[in-house]
Amino acid sequence: MKTATIPALRVEPKLREAAQSVLATGETLSSFLEESLRANIERRLYSQAFIARGIASRDEAQATQEYYSADSVMSELDDIYKQALKQTL
Repeated sequence: MKTATIPALRVEPKLREAAQSVLATGETLSSFLEESLRANIERRLYSQAFIARGIASRDEAQATQEYYSADSVMSELDDIYKQALKQTL
């Protein structure tokens, strides 16, 4: 597979110094930037998927006229949380 380059990024010297100050042993600035880029892409994809699920849920509720109170949702989430706690203990 061929690789591609990302355009050069001009930053203030303080930002470059800050990035270099947090590099792990043996890590290069290039690998840090690549990892950061991948993590940010993944975070944005998760965010887009979350928003899409929310919009779909809203549309379904509008179509079915089936809505749930905040109290009932919070109660159900609390039950799920308590069940998960029991499983980890």
